[in-house]
Amino acid sequence: MSASTTAPARDRLRIAIQKSGRLADPARSLLAACGLSWRQSRDKLFCFGESLPVDLLLVRDDDIPGLIADGVCDLGVVGLNELDEQAKARRQIGLADAYQPLRGLGFGSCRLMIAVPEEWDWQGVQMLQGKRIATSYPAILAAWLKEKGVDAQVVELSGSVEIAPKLGTAELICDLVSSGATLAANQLKPVETLLESEAVLAGPVNELDDARAGLMAMLLRRLDGLSKTQDQKLLMFSAAEESVDALARLLPDAEPLLRLPGAGGAVRLQTMCNGALSWQRLEELERAGAQGLMVLAVEKSLV
Repeated sequence: MSASTTAPARDRLRIAIQKSGRLADPARSLLAACGLSWRQSRDKLFCFGESLPVDLLLVRDDDIPGLIADGVCDLGVVGLNELDEQAKARRQIGLADAYQPLRGLGFGSCRLMIAVPEEWDWQGVQMLQGKRIATSYPAILAAWLKEKGVDAQVVELSGSVEIAPKLGTAELICDLVSSGATLAANQLKPVETLLESEAVLAGPVNELDDARAGLMAMLLRRLDGLSKTQDQKLLMFSAAEESVDALARLLPDAEPLLRLPGAGGAVRLQTMCNGALSWQRLEELERAGAQGLMVLAVEKSLV
């Protein structure tokens, strides 16, 4: 028997997402907006792709990096905090990188932060010297402490990190912060940011070399199109020829004005705007000569 075997080629892309949790529903909605639809299995752990050969595996958030590393899944929607923690943990034991963030997805935003008791007069990271810090992200914290030249004890906890100072387990914590309400409820305040996190689409370091490669490229293109159109508006109006240059100067964040055939001496114009189109801005364009202003939302864009 050969010492190594080649994994069989696959023609269906498999994406792991949270079965439940704060990233579950937004992940499904985003993938559905990319034109994907599924039929869910009876155990509600697998969704068979119907519109395209793209299936979903519904799992725990912290299982997703390992599933990508093992080749069980090709892509995963996971918090950058979890992806980075497991990547750093792999490096600490000498394992090569097996996954990487491919796209930020714009939801699930939070920060991994050092939080200290409210009564502390925070003077900087040197105050951490010799302290015990409770966290569920020991690899990220250890790497950060090493970078800062701080010798502190990392106390790993799997949950309820914020109560560690009250229990005497640690003097301070390193934990995810969204609104900060949980910290305030436990008389803690955030003082240092280790990581700005959000949901990301993660994939393997090594490129796929079968039919899944084309499916992945198509999905990434659709995601990029959705991202591009989030703040885009199509602006259409008419104007006299002598007003066109002045109107273009009022649209510095827009694509070049596209001229269309007009009637009665007027020029029909349209452009894609990436910034806000407030009432005040539209009125300013009107005063500069724009007529029949129309703003349309952009639903899809191929980039």
